[in-house]
Amino acid sequence: MQALKKSDYFFDLPEELIAQDPLEDRSASRLLVVDKHTGEFTHRIFRDITEYLRPGDCLVLNNTKVIPARLIGERLIDASGIKPGFVPGAPGAQIELLLLKRHERDVWETLAKPGKKAKTGTKISFGDGKLIGTVVDVLDDGNRMVQFSYEGIFEEVLDTLGQMPLPPYITHKLQDKNRYQTVYAKYEGSAAAPTAGLHFTPELLAQIEKMGVTIATVTLHVGLGTFRPVKEENILDHHMHTEAYQVLPEEAEKINRTKANGGRIICVGTTSCRTVESASDEAGILHAGSGDTDIFIYPGYRFKMLDCLITNFHLPESTLLMLVSALAGREHVLAAYKEAVKERYRFFSFGDACFFTDLERKEE
Repeated sequence: MQALKKSDYFFDLPEELIAQDPLEDRSASRLLVVDKHTGEFTHRIFRDITEYLRPGDCLVLNNTKVIPARLIGERLIDASGIKPGFVPGAPGAQIELLLLKRHERDVWETLAKPGKKAKTGTKISFGDGKLIGTVVDVLDDGNRMVQFSYEGIFEEVLDTLGQMPLPPYITHKLQDKNRYQTVYAKYEGSAAAPTAGLHFTPELLAQIEKMGVTIATVTLHVGLGTFRPVKEENILDHHMHTEAYQVLPEEAEKINRTKANGGRIICVGTTSCRTVESASDEAGILHAGSGDTDIFIYPGYRFKMLDCLITNFHLPESTLLMLVSALAGREHVLAAYKEAVKERYRFFSFGDACFFTDLERKEE
C-alpha cells in the first residue's frame, strides 16, 4: 500500500536550517548523495558531483528565467473614494501582485494580496503610473486576471518596477538578483527559480560536458504550485496548478538518443523531471512540443524517462518531497532528510543539494 497521507511526509525541520542567503560560490554547497535503491548516503560538496556522472549520461536542465514578478502598487480610486477609477495622486490601498502566467493582449494571471482590494474593475498603479493594471476577471481559485497598460516594452518596464519573487520562507533581501537565476537561464516566464540548478557554474558545466556527458535543456515556467501547500490529508485530493513547458526537437533528440544508448537521464530539479515525464509516452520516448502540465508525481508513479535526480531539500509535506519519494522510496528519503537535519544541511531554495542516483552501479 502506497503512502497517500500528507502526514506520511512530515519531518521536523528547525527553522534555522532554512537558508536565507545564497553562498558566494554556487558549487560550494554541500551535496548528499543517496542511492535510490538502498538508501545508502555519502556526504560531499556539490562540485564533486562529477565523480557520480558517467560518459554517456544526459544532464537535463530547465532553462527558464525568473522574471521580477512581484509588483507592489497602489489602488487608484475616484474622488468619492468608492468606485475604482484612475485619478492621479489620489490615495489608495497598497496591493501586491505576483505575476504567474502570461496570456494574450498583456493579460496576466496573478496572485493579488490582499485579494479583497482587487475586485473586477479595480485599477492599480505601479511606479507612479508607469504601469497600470486593471483587474478584468476573478478566477475560481481566487487568482486575478490583470490587463496591463504601459509605454515602451513590457519586460523593460517590469525590470524597472518589479522585484524578484523570493519564496515566503526567505525573509532576507536579495542583494544580487542574478543569484536567483541559474547561469543558463534563457527564456523569461517563471515566478520562481528552478533552484537545483543554482549550484552549477559555467566552469562546472564545461567540465561535465568534457567528461562525455550530454547536456540537454527543456523549459518549464515555474508557477504558483511551487509554493502551494498540500492542505488535504489524502494527497489524491490535492490539485496541481498548470505550468507551461516546451521541449525543442533537437533537445528531445539528445535525450532520446541517450536513452536508446543505455545512458542515464539525470534531471536537474523537479521541474526538469516534470517536463520530461509530461512530454514522454508510455514507451519512454520524449516528444518535442509545448503545452501545459499539471502532473503530480507521488509514490506508485512509474517513471517513463528520468533515471536520477539532482534536487534541493524540500518542505515537509510538499508535493516536491512526494515526487522525490516516488523515485527513491519514502523511507529512504525521510532517512536521508533526518541525516541532513542532524548534519545541519541548509534547506530550500538557497540551500544544499541531494543527488538521488544508483551508487551500486558506479563501478560498472
